[in-house]
This record gives sequence, C-alpha cells and structure tokens, in this order.
Amino acid sequence: MSERTVAFRDLQLRVLGDALRPGDKAPEVELATGFLAKSKLLADTAGKIRLVSVVPSIDTSVCDAQTRRMNQEAATLGEKVVVVTVSVDLPMAQKRWCGAAGVERVLMLSDYLNLDFGKAYGTAVPDLGAEQRAIFVIDADDVIRYVEYVPGIGQHPNYDAALAAVRALL
Repeated sequence: MSERTVAFRDLQLRVLGDALRPGDKAPEVELATGFLAKSKLLADTAGKIRLVSVVPSIDTSVCDAQTRRMNQEAATLGEKVVVVTVSVDLPMAQKRWCGAAGVERVLMLSDYLNLDFGKAYGTAVPDLGAEQRAIFVIDADDVIRYVEYVPGIGQHPNYDAALAAVRALL
C-alpha cells in the first residue's frame, strides 16, 4: 500500500490504500447495512453501472450536500445505474439521516468496522477514522471508468465530470 495525504483544515493526514485508476478492476468489498447485515458492493449490484460517492461523515455539511445531490441525480439516471454512498457512519445513523433528509434513491453502505472499503479503494484516513471524499464510476463489468480523490476533506467533488462518466456508459 502506498501512503498519500488529504488536507483537513491546516493538516495533511495520511490516506491508506493504493490510488485506483480508470481501467483497474474494482475490488470487491463487504460493507455493513446493519449491525449483522452486510452487502457486497459488486456482487449485490451486478450488471449495473455503479456511481460510488464516498463521504467522511453524513452529518457534515459537504457530505450532506453531496449525498442529497446524488439522490437527486439517481432519479435521472435510470434503472441501469445504482448510486451508492459509502461512509463510516453506523448503518442506523445512515438510515436515520436518510429518513430525515428524504433520501430514498441512494444505497447507503457503511465502512465502520475495519475501513476495508477505504483500504481497498485508497480512501482510508485512519487518523480521522473516516474516508477521503471520492467518487468512483464502475461499469457493469466491474471495471473502474472514473475516479476522483478530492484533495481536501471539506471540498466538493466534480459532480459534472462524474455524471458525464456515468452517462457515457449508458
């Protein structure tokens, strides 16, 4: 694993995991959907284009805005696309937030147990116990077609570029 950094306020925090690139085979990971329930990112969304939005914590303003935007976009992308949000928030906190925010079109997956997603996708920020903000577009054959690692925790990703990558696969 290589070490990279992400900006958090005036600090540079280490990020674990190798940076993935377009053309790489997407790693399969298991994420929590409840205390004893898990979902396999690729197997459980097989045959679909995946727009994977990674946020540090759903209860912060940028993460909230990013997930709401993904929910709105999910309505326009059709049945061939699954929009996924990955965070380290507990699954019940994700469900509570979705209910309060009216978010119904995004599959919420939690990496709270071991940051396995973060290590496999190069987004693990162990000093925060969180993920680096990122977006991945994975095609129906499990190949990564678009990647953005956002350099600062408090910055928004390039939504338009990610959505263009999804639409190019439709």
